[in-house]
Amino acid sequence: MKVLLVLGLVAAAAAWPSFGYQADEGGVSDAQKQHDVNFLLHKIYGNIRDANLKSIADSFDPEADLSHYSDDGEAVHKLMKDLKDHRLLEQKHWFSLFNPKHRHEALMLFDVLLHCKDWNTFVSNAAYFRQIVNEGEFVYALYVAVIHSPLAEHVVLPPLYEVTPHLFTNSEVIEAAYRAKQTQTPGKFKSTFTGTKKNPEQRVAYFGEDIGMNTHHVTWHMEFPFWWQDQYGHHLDRKGESFFWVHHQLTVRFDAERLSNYLNPVDELHWDKPIVQGFAPHTTYKYGGQFPSRPDNVDFEDVDGVARIRDMLIVETRIRDAIAHGYIVDRSGERIDIMNERGINVLGDIIESSLYSPNIQYYGALHNTAHIVLGRQADPHGKYDLPPGVLEHFETATRDPSFFRLHKYMDNIFKEHKDSLPPYTQEELTFVGVSVENLSVSGELETYFEDFEYSLLNAVDDTEQVEDVDISTYVPRLNHKEFSYNIDINNNNGGEVLATVRIFAWPQHDNNGIEYSFDEGRWHAIELDKFWTKLTPGTNHIVRKSSESSVTVPDVPSFQTLFDKTKEALGGGDSGLENYVSATGIPNRFLLPKGNEQGLDFDLVVAVTDGRADAAVDGLHENTEFNHYGSHGKYPDNRPHGYPLDRKVPDERVFEDLPNFGHIHVKVFNHGEHIHHN
Repeated sequence: MKVLLVLGLVAAAAAWPSFGYQADEGGVSDAQKQHDVNFLLHKIYGNIRDANLKSIADSFDPEADLSHYSDDGEAVHKLMKDLKDHRLLEQKHWFSLFNPKHRHEALMLFDVLLHCKDWNTFVSNAAYFRQIVNEGEFVYALYVAVIHSPLAEHVVLPPLYEVTPHLFTNSEVIEAAYRAKQTQTPGKFKSTFTGTKKNPEQRVAYFGEDIGMNTHHVTWHMEFPFWWQDQYGHHLDRKGESFFWVHHQLTVRFDAERLSNYLNPVDELHWDKPIVQGFAPHTTYKYGGQFPSRPDNVDFEDVDGVARIRDMLIVETRIRDAIAHGYIVDRSGERIDIMNERGINVLGDIIESSLYSPNIQYYGALHNTAHIVLGRQADPHGKYDLPPGVLEHFETATRDPSFFRLHKYMDNIFKEHKDSLPPYTQEELTFVGVSVENLSVSGELETYFEDFEYSLLNAVDDTEQVEDVDISTYVPRLNHKEFSYNIDINNNNGGEVLATVRIFAWPQHDNNGIEYSFDEGRWHAIELDKFWTKLTPGTNHIVRKSSESSVTVPDVPSFQTLFDKTKEALGGGDSGLENYVSATGIPNRFLLPKGNEQGLDFDLVVAVTDGRADAAVDGLHENTEFNHYGSHGKYPDNRPHGYPLDRKVPDERVFEDLPNFGHIHVKVFNHGEHIHHN
């Protein structure tokens, strides 16, 4: 996994017990690895454009020398057998991770790559199978292998929206790109969001259809895949809880965007009520036809071969029953107590359901099945042989407004559990001797739209004989002006203490202008930042910039930038790519919700908690990069996600009287500014 730095260092030595890795035998440089991955993913539907890789692909025999695999070639034998028996999915066909056959094949290749002991074996297998297996399966397998293999620790993956642009770009723009290629005329085409102004959902399409948001969603699911087993080499720490938290944050952020645009918060989906919002994706598979549309007010139907609606209701009832009882029953009938701060982790594994679920047989796979059932409502009985819907790809799922309704439904189940836990007491929340004396913000909390451009070179078919022409699209994206938090913290402990600083904000009013109670507000809290710092005795003046937030990441560099920087690094220069090694956070442009002309009122909250009690690993104050999602080994914060706002607050005086808690009212503005880049 890529979320490394601080945490990886401690854990790296112990984290790969089952995979006898040596230092890379070939002594291959990071720049060379980056070069190889760039070319393996460039022009994925055509030939490899790097002569060296192409000759490896044509001449390599994966089964020739099994000493290069840590499993003695077991995985490669399996994949080669299916290949020789003509069982693999053909190329130029759609791929969906939610399709069990497709997933099985992609993971067979992932398994081969993960068991390679050195980079040369890794890249030779990747090049060889790139020419044979389905392109979608290949891209998926290579991405997760690069994320999880220690051989590829410092490789930056190119943005998926440039590798497989069809999944991210409206068909009208793709058609324009084809015309530009055919006439050899460079073109830069404007992308618009799906739908028209007649559809109120259009007002928030910039959020769900944002390519950075789509990248965040798919990358998170590659870092923490539901199919992960610890035999791959390490345990994904608190994976179930992270599943809850990352989707909870998407849901509350989406609601804040809706408030910014005078829309009601999202309603949850009900299996026995119509799906109010339809969706026309305006996107087409590279091979396999258009993404299916769904009209308004469709009633849920059983999906042949996947699930019956009554089964979804039964699984939901079993999960809610477990929450009411306060325990889960595992496969052998033993009870697992969930009435504690780690219960949410078990519940997340069950609801998703990942292979970490203690009882898939009984509790089912509510989330994964729901994605398929909702995605198939255009053709539930396979009558028209339509390809999968947008909800059956993590890359495209957030484009459909019903994605957020589905996740609001699951979020409310998680809330039932969280609300069943005892509230924190004043004693538990106090950080003795530490008080927040002052809190303010420097700079305007102001958002604007700007054009974001990306290349469509990989969208069009081509041959090596025809020159590439520059083809790109630009799309408006939300961004915000820089700002910083000023926090004065007093430490009366007579000695240095380690503190965790947690920053949240929630909308002050609901869509009817009624003020949220503290308890309602805290469930809608957006996490803005979390960092560790040493407090010296006396007053500590902390200035924290919005750009330093640990929950966000910069945009992934474009293919062209990766090519340029890699070339520089191969020539002995510095690639300057280290900031992009992790892509798991939300895009840094999305830190603030849009707000509006009047200024949307938010409560900005800072909780300073005891860093010594919170820290799960050492040295957090020295390096706070990438420490948000954890790494091979450990999630850095001992506290639950969302702490101290994750449990119900029957009496808000508990927080009002806490010296280590501060809050102010702020407004987020959007003055309709749109910056066009030429």
